[in-house]
Amino acid sequence: MTVNVVALITSFIAAVILKDPPLKPVQLLWVNMIMDSLASLALATELPVDELLKRPPYRKREYIISRKMVKHIGGQAIFQSVVLFVFIFAGPYFIKED
Repeated sequence: MTVNVVALITSFIAAVILKDPPLKPVQLLWVNMIMDSLASLALATELPVDELLKRPPYRKREYIISRKMVKHIGGQAIFQSVVLFVFIFAGPYFIKED
């Protein structure tokens, strides 16, 4: 989920400032597909645990994503966005191209 947030933020801000997005829509779809398939493979290969069947079900009004998870996703999104913006905007100054 963090990768999707960062890709969207980076594409939007870079497209507004540079007038050319670093990731085209098809590339965003590829990033989303690759990252989601790796996450689903990780979940699918996890061994089943009997304790999960014994726990009570979640309530209807209970959130799937906790506040702690939202803070971690937001923190990672901000960190990754800063790193990408450094490469997008300051990259030509410290990565020389011929």
